[in-house]
Amino acid sequence: MTTPTSSERDRKKGLGVATIGFMTAAAVVTSLRGLPTIALTEMTMFVYLGFSIVFFLIPGALVSAELGGMYPGSGGGVYRWVKEAFNERWGFTAQWLQWIQNVVWYPTGIAFVAAGAAYVIGRPALASNRYYIGVFVIVVYWLCTLIVLKGVEFFAKIASIMFIAGTVIPGVILLGLFGYWIVSGHPIGWEGTIGSGLGARGHPKFFPTFTGLGSVAFLAGFILLFAGVETQAVHLREMRRPRSFPSAIALAALISAGIFVLGSLAIAGIVPFKHLGLLSAVFYAFQLVLTQTLHVSGWLARAIDLLIAIGGISGVLAWLGGPPRGMLVTTQDGALPPFMQKVNKHQMPIGILMGQGIVVSLVACIYFLEKNVSVGFFLIGALTIALYLIMYLLMYMAVLRLRYKRPRVERPFVVPGGKSGIWVVAGVGFLGAGFAFVTSFFPPTLLPIGTPVTYVMLVVGGTVVLGGLPVLLFQIRRKNWVNKSIEAVEGGQGAGAKDKAATPT
Repeated sequence: MTTPTSSERDRKKGLGVATIGFMTAAAVVTSLRGLPTIALTEMTMFVYLGFSIVFFLIPGALVSAELGGMYPGSGGGVYRWVKEAFNERWGFTAQWLQWIQNVVWYPTGIAFVAAGAAYVIGRPALASNRYYIGVFVIVVYWLCTLIVLKGVEFFAKIASIMFIAGTVIPGVILLGLFGYWIVSGHPIGWEGTIGSGLGARGHPKFFPTFTGLGSVAFLAGFILLFAGVETQAVHLREMRRPRSFPSAIALAALISAGIFVLGSLAIAGIVPFKHLGLLSAVFYAFQLVLTQTLHVSGWLARAIDLLIAIGGISGVLAWLGGPPRGMLVTTQDGALPPFMQKVNKHQMPIGILMGQGIVVSLVACIYFLEKNVSVGFFLIGALTIALYLIMYLLMYMAVLRLRYKRPRVERPFVVPGGKSGIWVVAGVGFLGAGFAFVTSFFPPTLLPIGTPVTYVMLVVGGTVVLGGLPVLLFQIRRKNWVNKSIEAVEGGQGAGAKDKAATPT
């Protein structure tokens, strides 16, 4: 009998398609927070979801898989990819955008938790109170930061338990209640007021009515739901068969889309259109079925609301410790001042965490400015995706340039189709991200924006300021800002240090 070699044994121990698929899906579906956004579009959700998967999820995953295999470990990530393709300035800009968009996202993730807390204490009206939401976001964010400062092992365990208790369990219960809602003959939400936001009645529409970019502005919200898939590319070299990565992404897309579609259909079917608040719709659905229809004791609905709120916190904790540590890699080039390079005894970047806490607190003040909480929620989400999509545009340009600039760097996975294939995949992704980027600046017609000029000024101003900061920081950097310890960790994995004869075809 032939004894398997060590490399064969390593491959058998590696990650399979199912494992990577579920990990990617878990990274995408962090909580039930996104369901109301999808539900508000009712039957047109399938067009939006299809666009998001074809023009964003799939191209982003394939491109990041090729890039992630080229520079694994501490030298990988969007900073290294864009740096190798262009230069340190653009690498830092890409890493900054990936980090800062996440910082801007926290006020939306925690606002969802705030709405859940309002239902738990029996004060659902607070979910629409802008001052309550703003203060809640700031306080809870800093409490989560204190937890993350205790170290990765500590908060990772808490986040995992919270995800199962607060996302998986309530999601299954929601689907069961929707099944009861249909069987018992209750009116279906999307068969009443149709998602034009104008009170029209009739049959649900399956295609958005295009009356300008504002009519498809919800596309940015859908894109945000699938953002972050590039973070899973780091596991490519751990797979038994790296070339099967597309199958894993296809599985992740099916799982994510399935959860989003089933969950949002349940929300849209149970909750009348006029009650589809972006923060409160999930909680209102449970209240409507359990308390107002089945007349179950209110404690059960509140217990489920508490679980959902806990699930929202799990998403915050899952992201709070990762991107800040990624920013530390940029300090090898002196891109950040010394006070932002400090780490505590648990190796958590306390300087960066404190800095982003200030930004989160400032962004949360948008809730104080917008009378309608859903508008403030969507506005912050639009700012998040505008910043994030710039990073994706840089990533697509980087993969094209590296095919020509670094053709001999080892690539465990190569986007199929040779150079034509990579141009098609990266081109589709670039066009999809570019279109979504443009729509993010337009106020959505499905929400009562109030003053569109204020909305546009906040999104444009936030994008310009937060997107321009890395250029300014890189311009004023000093030689004594260079972090020698990070440079040592890199271990000489500089450009061309280990170019291997593995030219992509």
